[in-house]
Amino acid sequence: MSDAANPTTDDLPTDDPQVRPARQRGFLGFVERAGNLLPDPVMIFVYLIGILMLISVVGSWLGWSASIAYDGEEAPQFGELASGVLTYTATSLFSEENISRLLTDMPRTLTGFAPLGLILVVIFGAAVADRVGLFSAIIRKSLRGAPKAILTPVVAVIGMVSHHASDAAYVVFIPLAGLIFAAVGRHPLAGIAAGFAAVSGGFAGNVTPGQLDVLLFGFTQEAARIVEPGWTMNPLGNWWFILAIVVIFTPIIWFITDRIVEPRLGKWGGTPDEELRAELAKSEVTPVENKGLRNAGLAALVVVAVWGALTLWPGYTRLINEEAGGTAGLQPFYQSLIAGFFFLFLLSGIAFGTGVGKVKGSNDVIAMMVDGVRTMAPYILFAFFAAHFVAMFNWSRLGPIAAINGAEVLKVMNLPAPVLLVTVQGFSSFLDLFIGSASAKWSAMAPVVVPMFMLLGISPEMTTAAYRMGDSYTNIMTPLMSYFPLILGFARRWDSSVGVGSLLALMLPYALTFMVVGFIMVGSWVYFDLPLGPGAEVHYSPKAHF
Repeated sequence: MSDAANPTTDDLPTDDPQVRPARQRGFLGFVERAGNLLPDPVMIFVYLIGILMLISVVGSWLGWSASIAYDGEEAPQFGELASGVLTYTATSLFSEENISRLLTDMPRTLTGFAPLGLILVVIFGAAVADRVGLFSAIIRKSLRGAPKAILTPVVAVIGMVSHHASDAAYVVFIPLAGLIFAAVGRHPLAGIAAGFAAVSGGFAGNVTPGQLDVLLFGFTQEAARIVEPGWTMNPLGNWWFILAIVVIFTPIIWFITDRIVEPRLGKWGGTPDEELRAELAKSEVTPVENKGLRNAGLAALVVVAVWGALTLWPGYTRLINEEAGGTAGLQPFYQSLIAGFFFLFLLSGIAFGTGVGKVKGSNDVIAMMVDGVRTMAPYILFAFFAAHFVAMFNWSRLGPIAAINGAEVLKVMNLPAPVLLVTVQGFSSFLDLFIGSASAKWSAMAPVVVPMFMLLGISPEMTTAAYRMGDSYTNIMTPLMSYFPLILGFARRWDSSVGVGSLLALMLPYALTFMVVGFIMVGSWVYFDLPLGPGAEVHYSPKAHF
């Protein structure tokens, strides 16, 4: 058993009969070939901007427009309100006004892009927690003490919770799951499969909201303001939904791993030799790390206590708008959660780093924050083009025109809300086979589907929930997923004959089951009108109506 590598797709042996034939035939072969033809997400948005500019010329020349009754006193941006009717008229992006706006507002377009600021604030804190080893220690501490009888469900829950740890979920947790399975005499590939299914297939689920919620709701907010200028994101808007995913997916992973995957793999013939024991020893949480975890836990409690006091302390409810009342009164609290995540990650990371000796002064913390921003450079570049795509969509008025006309068509079709949302989920799943980035897909989809569904009475939170469900389970059934080669490398540590087709066959039972259950969950959530999170409901009452 050799050290795990991080192979790229190019590292896979082209003459391996277990790999090349599986990659060349069938639907998955088509997926890989088609996906490899796609450019980088940054270039996708460059091309989309070019196409958008051409369509705006056609729309302006043909006089495209859309009107809708509107109860609000103030028209949304770029809309024209007269006698209770809101009208959008297509405008060429080559017009003098739009060319001037593009060139003069370029810095403001980027800095005003909500997802960029939101995710950067959280990353400042998360970078410290990650680089001091807090996330890794939490994962190892949680998994090492798992009883053998319930090892699989423990792996499932920890895997879905580990999304907060970003890369550590893949690099630390999944290979560790294989090691733990092997240590108790179970097949290590079953452990890797269960870990991969939880981390990547259950990507939409978690116990608490985190960075992903902030990122996706940032795009949702930009899109929702096409219809309602004052709509503000709530990072807790999908909390009950993502928690339900953990509750429902955990027994599914348990059943498939123990009753389908592991019996198919057969009994593992290996034994916990010295090399395995050495690897397990490396994953032990040291006494120093235990001290750091205690410090981090205390720091987390302090942050939670401060936020609780700011919200509930009599006479000092700075995060509650008592005059607004109800859900609207909680908006300051919801908006403050971005800062809350920042302080939670930052102070817990500093406390852990101080305990383990990785933080000796402020310079260490600053260096970690700088390094965290450095790793965000590809995202910042992506955000530059995504921000301009979203902004230019609004400048051309094509976004609201498409949303209003699309909503009118769907209203005539009289499709039930569950069917509409399942369609969004299915489209998200299809795109996920080719484009791995959740933010890239949602930044392109949101400007149309969010306002369109708002006009049909479906809340932005529900549309986001349907998207994120569809974006998750296909991760484990496409070789284009960015971590797929890494997982393949982990599997080959235990069985050198494992190829792309082998790993896909291993994960397919999870993916197909998650897909069916995901469709049922999204449809049921709308049908039974279940709450999505604190202050977030399925339905929405738009000021614009038919």
